[in-house]
Formats: sequence, C-alpha cells, structure tokens
Amino acid sequence: MEITLNNEPMTIDGDSITVEKLLEMKRYTFKLRIVKVNGRIIDRDSYGEEMIRDGDTVQVIYLMSGG
Repeated sequence: MEITLNNEPMTIDGDSITVEKLLEMKRYTFKLRIVKVNGRIIDRDSYGEEMIRDGDTVQVIYLMSGG
C-alpha cells in the first residue's frame, strides 16, 4: 500500500497497518508526540487499534519544550 508519512511517499507491505506498528517500524520512540491520520488526531490509547490504509496521510509531530 502507498501512504504519505510526514509529507513523504512511503510503500508498506500489506493492505493496512496499525499506528502502533508503523511507529515501531519507523523506530519513532519519542514519547511526546502527536499522530494524525488524514488530519484527525489519534488518541495514544488507540494506537494499537487505529488502522492506516492505502492512500492515507499520516503525520507524526514531536512536541518540544524549551525556553
């Protein structure tokens, strides 16, 4: 399947993947992050159930703090 991840095209084997599996596959381990699928914010508790499908747009946004 073809998705867009952080504005870059990406090919993934299969018809779908969970948000959790995508984060593992890409090694996105930073805890302070927001994940959006097609513009919708995904609740952290739903990462294991929320499916990403062919044509979806996914954004992983890291939250940073500082002064």
